[in-house]
Amino acid sequence: MTHMDFSHPYFGAFVMFVLTFGAFIATVWIARFVSRKLARLDTEKLKATLYECGPEVTKQPNSVSVQFYLMALLFILFDIEIIFMFPWAIDFKYLGWFGFIEMILFILLLAIGFVYAWKKGALEWHSIK
Repeated sequence: MTHMDFSHPYFGAFVMFVLTFGAFIATVWIARFVSRKLARLDTEKLKATLYECGPEVTKQPNSVSVQFYLMALLFILFDIEIIFMFPWAIDFKYLGWFGFIEMILFILLLAIGFVYAWKKGALEWHSIK
């Protein structure tokens, strides 16, 4: 028989993992049970077909503009780079001139990337007509 060490630093994390896993399984089981009890069982293929007239349903292709993706990518890029500045700001006193010059170079690289994206037109919104 093995000895359980309740004073281990990760014992609480293990207990939380086991409880969370159990809660997840219980939630999935309850949701499946309730949905099966409340689901309508009178669905037939005839009821799901077209009634008398109307066009056949077809799925339209996704026509999302590339600008959405460019804006999202630039937002994430600059957001993550700003997050990298927080540890520097906290240890600013201890880094001295080396840390200051390093951050100036980092901000300069950010500015170059921003100007590049601006010149390429990634920040302009093109309307589809």
